[in-house]
Amino acid sequence: MINKDYEKPLFWIGSSLNDLKDCPDEVQDFVGYALHWAQRGGKSPDAKPLQGFGNAGVIEIVDDFDGNTYRAVYTVRFPKAVYALHVFQKKSRKGIATPK
Repeated sequence: MINKDYEKPLFWIGSSLNDLKDCPDEVQDFVGYALHWAQRGGKSPDAKPLQGFGNAGVIEIVDDFDGNTYRAVYTVRFPKAVYALHVFQKKSRKGIATPK
């Protein structure tokens, strides 16, 4: 449920804010929108639990833009804040092969 009257603070861990700023503007908007949902107690339709973390409240946002894939990982596990943990561009494995 989204709470329009209360917004949890958002804390950026490590280089996550700078990493987001290095992304294209469209990706920054996409991730920012999802984090805003989380701050109000909701979940963006594009957010999904990160596999391998069980029920730890670790959420992943994936955005495909201009032939590249960008990911943002955040947690809502703590009741009084949202923590942006990691933002990065997924490196393509296409075309990568072990030399013979």
